[in-house]
Amino acid sequence: MGSAFADTIEGMTNDPRKARLAELVKKLAVIHQKVTLASGKESDFYVDMRRATLHHEAAPLIGHVMLDMLEDNGFAPDDFDAVGGLTMGADPVATAILHAAASRGLEVDAFVVRKEAKDHGMKRQVEGPDVKGKRVIVLEDTSTTGGSPLQAVEALEAAGATVLAVAVIVDRDTGAQQRIEEAGYKYLHALGLEDLGLDKQ
Repeated sequence: MGSAFADTIEGMTNDPRKARLAELVKKLAVIHQKVTLASGKESDFYVDMRRATLHHEAAPLIGHVMLDMLEDNGFAPDDFDAVGGLTMGADPVATAILHAAASRGLEVDAFVVRKEAKDHGMKRQVEGPDVKGKRVIVLEDTSTTGGSPLQAVEALEAAGATVLAVAVIVDRDTGAQQRIEEAGYKYLHALGLEDLGLDKQ
């Protein structure tokens, strides 16, 4: 691996890809200012993950780190057929995983869940290869309340998919995990606040 992967975050991880991704998320996506979150709570920082998920270096890393994280938690690529979530936060994450999987010779499709079904054409809410009868992982870039992944879960199950887990890049530790697990789904995250040098609000 090149020098970009050589530096690890002291005390955080021995995985150079994950360490480099954490560095990039800290640099690109963590905004230190007072903001109001989707939950209505105030925070001293905001994690704008689109600044990372659409970045030329961070996006490919996200695909590999998420695949590795899924496998480390018992979800090998043979265990699921497709990944995706509610547009638009999940869209670049799903694309990154699709490309990372393809680079490893693996077959993983992606899908996009609209906030509402189209009122014309095929009138689909879940776009992409048909998910009926497929095993899927629901994605999000970062989740505050868990509402977006659960909205995606509802649409996917209505479309005939089996949801295996919810996986996010950054967990803000603001209740999403508890809400999703209480709904009966496994919740996984690649990076926590400690990986980004942040304190719980």
